[in-house]
Amino acid sequence: MKYGSGNFFSLPNEIFLLGLNAGELAVYSFLRRCENRKTHQCWPSVKTIGQAVRMSENTVRKYIHQLEERGLIVSEPTTVTTKSSGRRNGNLLFTLSPIGEVIDEYYGQQMAVLEQTSARQRAQRKAEKSGVEFVPSVRDQGA
Repeated sequence: MKYGSGNFFSLPNEIFLLGLNAGELAVYSFLRRCENRKTHQCWPSVKTIGQAVRMSENTVRKYIHQLEERGLIVSEPTTVTTKSSGRRNGNLLFTLSPIGEVIDEYYGQQMAVLEQTSARQRAQRKAEKSGVEFVPSVRDQGA
């Protein structure tokens, strides 16, 4: 197979800091491959993504949803006008978020968890010094 110049895409190193699973990474990588570098948008079909990364359409949809929850992508439905002036659903339009913003949000969430843990530990130490039993709130027990 012969490859021409420009037959590559870049993947930001920071993507590996986010703890993506293999499926999320595969779908995100394919979207990066397809994206317009100026608009950061692409519109491959779920079927095309699935064929490229060897996953079922339902599995691709699951990973798209997870990438949206992580803030890496935004998807919007599109419509297509047929020759007979009918309207049909088109492919999803994917917009890939700037990785710097995603990393900042990720670290912000990590800091919030750390601050909550630190506050809980301070409260526990203060309660122990006062001879009071420390009982974490129901909200704190899930963290």
